[in-house]
Amino acid sequence: MNLDQALQTFIVEARELLDDMEDALLKVASEEDPSESINAIFRAAHTIKGSAGLFGLDTVVAFTHVAESLLDEVRAGQVALGETLIEVLLASRDHIAGLIDAVDAGRDTANDELAPQGEVLKERLRQHMASSAGPAVAAEPAKALAASAAQPAAERAGAATDGANHWHLSLRFGASVLKNGMDPLSFIRYLGTLGTIDHIVTLPDALPDLDALDPESCYLGFEIAFTSSADKATIENVFEFVIDDCAVRILPPHSRVEQYIELIAKLPEEPARLGEILVRCGGLTERELQAALQTQQDAQAAQAPEQKIGAILADQGSVAPVVIAAALAKQKQVKEAKAQESQSIRVDADKLDHLINLVGELIIASAGANLLSRRIGSAELQERHSTLSGLVEEVRDSALQLRMVKIGATFNRFQRVVHDVSREIGKDIGLVVRGEDTELDKTVVEKIGDPLTHLVRNAIDHGIDSPELRQARGKPARGTVTLNAYHDSGSIVIEVSDDGGGLNRDRILAKALERGLIEPGRALSDGEVYDLVFEPGFSTADQVTNLSGRGVGMDVVKRNITALRGSVNIASEAGLGTTVTVRLPLTLAIINGF
Repeated sequence: MNLDQALQTFIVEARELLDDMEDALLKVASEEDPSESINAIFRAAHTIKGSAGLFGLDTVVAFTHVAESLLDEVRAGQVALGETLIEVLLASRDHIAGLIDAVDAGRDTANDELAPQGEVLKERLRQHMASSAGPAVAAEPAKALAASAAQPAAERAGAATDGANHWHLSLRFGASVLKNGMDPLSFIRYLGTLGTIDHIVTLPDALPDLDALDPESCYLGFEIAFTSSADKATIENVFEFVIDDCAVRILPPHSRVEQYIELIAKLPEEPARLGEILVRCGGLTERELQAALQTQQDAQAAQAPEQKIGAILADQGSVAPVVIAAALAKQKQVKEAKAQESQSIRVDADKLDHLINLVGELIIASAGANLLSRRIGSAELQERHSTLSGLVEEVRDSALQLRMVKIGATFNRFQRVVHDVSREIGKDIGLVVRGEDTELDKTVVEKIGDPLTHLVRNAIDHGIDSPELRQARGKPARGTVTLNAYHDSGSIVIEVSDDGGGLNRDRILAKALERGLIEPGRALSDGEVYDLVFEPGFSTADQVTNLSGRGVGMDVVKRNITALRGSVNIASEAGLGTTVTVRLPLTLAIINGF
């Protein structure tokens, strides 16, 4: 892959991360435990920053670094993630998206029109940071290390082994961790929020000679004695953002001597030196260390690491040799299975469309061959063609499945629309999404976005009443817009509902009579009355807002949906709300011919 291709991959992945960041920001305020969403927000920022640094996108790195620093304080519990901060982070997310668009367009981000906006946002981000927390917190690991070095070894070991929550962590950060925009100390600092770091030993063994040292590379490892009531999964999650650039090994409380010896065997440093460190951290006693090292020295040098560990355990009588052999065989099977696991790949949309076109041609050719076999009257030929037809249908179904995507991504982008527009017009509105796992053709998803946007804006602006009116009618002050999707009879049905005041049937009829759309005295069903709002230019609004109006643009919505071979209708009940139902084909790729 050349640099241009790599840059395009970065742009695509950055946009996906920004979408994830937006989703997390919109839902974090309503979550009982927001830690996972906060992690997702931080992950998006630091990944974009690190990847942008690889391409020399200094403007992206500089701005994202400020956001990442603030998010690190949020993650550490030093800054509360309130509504005001969420708004600033959403604006920052939009700014990063603008910078990515500028990179994609080939513009100079340093001199782009976005630069002044970026400076304003950086200042707003800094205003939310904990005052003087950065330098003090950053120094904590160093202080802890200095304090532990000054503390007598016996006291350190005693402190580490008191209680039942003593963990031991071995960290070896990869050389590229700094180049990818990650700070090892920030992970150790975050680890300290889950418990107490009793002891830290920094291992500089990988440091090269001064003339060979790369200042942008990381050569350090850490041995950490850690007291915490957290479980292993929670501790591992501390390092999830750097897992590809770091070797993390965790020993739980009350680990056996054999587990510590296994750890020593896997680490690159000298066993004797590592053993001394483990003794100082409280993981082993001096006697246990000497006995274990002697056993390890007696093992055969030609054995694989796994076999060495097995021999140690067998010699100490902890595990029977037959059990060790079975475990090693199982481990080999697992490794082979992982090597054979399939991985997802990105496929260019044009290549996929070409495949679908070829499948369509194949179906047409198969139908022609079927007619010819019937005309000839050859039973054997018809039998063979029946088999071929079955295979062609399977190929068709498989090819169409490649185009199917979940509608959830399209639905979730309206979270931001509802969030921004409701605040703009002074309403409290929430979005409920259902059926987000429903799948439909990628082409349909792309073309349904604009009609859905108009329907959602209509529901927000004119469907949902003001909070005061809702309370006067005995409703909750917070209105709800619901997006729902489901399959029905080979089609996909999308519903846009609101719990507002509903459409005014009499008003629609009066407007239709005024415009001459219906004859006076003509009896119409509710469905026929509501369908009148799809007439070009039809509106019952007293004034047109800059957002929408019931009927203003609804003719365009219907025209776009009809172009997709779909249909749309409206159901409404006074005082309860309105539901717009859109029915679409699952795919536009192939129409079976007769």
